[in-house]
Amino acid sequence: MKVRVLGCSGGIGNGTGEPLRTTALLVDDDILIDCGTGVGDLGIAELARIDHVFLTHAHFDHIACLPMLIDTAGDLRDRPLTVHATEGTLDILRAHVFNWSIWPDFRQIPSPAAPCMRFDAIDVGAAIALGERSITPLPVAHTVPAVAFQVASAGASLVFSGDTGPCAELWAAIDRIDNLRYVMIETSYPEAERALALASGHLCPGMLAEELARLRRPAEIFITHLKPTQPDQIMAEIEARVGPGRVRRLQAQQVFEL
Repeated sequence: MKVRVLGCSGGIGNGTGEPLRTTALLVDDDILIDCGTGVGDLGIAELARIDHVFLTHAHFDHIACLPMLIDTAGDLRDRPLTVHATEGTLDILRAHVFNWSIWPDFRQIPSPAAPCMRFDAIDVGAAIALGERSITPLPVAHTVPAVAFQVASAGASLVFSGDTGPCAELWAAIDRIDNLRYVMIETSYPEAERALALASGHLCPGMLAEELARLRRPAEIFITHLKPTQPDQIMAEIEARVGPGRVRRLQAQQVFEL
């Protein structure tokens, strides 16, 4: 199993010399974890191969390309694209996105009997098996209903936090993963904006250090969701608190093998 990072920034733009894309991970060629702007770099044939989208939550940077993915590739598919999310997240999508005002409800198009999209409600701790792969929602603490995901093969697991503030339950769940190899954990704000990080359900470097102290298993740690105007400052502040070389910045187009 391969996991390719399509986007991992907390924003968009090209002012830093590289195009920034928001969160999306492509698992093999048929599963997305979140559906941020990084999905827009895929070709149409690649979009048509995606059968499953797992959403951590409904904030726009994590769902931005979902409406266009369904609209673009729907007529190339012979079965619905399945959107997996908690019932709370699905409620938000029903009310505020696929509501015929912001975007058509593709659960009804071209017909309710043969739609382009279907919703699947998921629960924390309940694994979804897709062939030899499994994806398990894990608890996080955010301002809207949200989860992290464990993406697992028989040999190794990757955990992607999505958006979270401090959450002891997340690290307890991670510590129960026997074949843990990678953890992608968000750190959105610099230390000077600690109060904003707390209020918005995110981490800053000092909070990240406190969270990593809960981790008992060895793993490679990657930092995601850095605010686009301050990535170097945030990474320097992280290294000052957790030690040099312990964490790395997640990069777009990085590939992980499990």
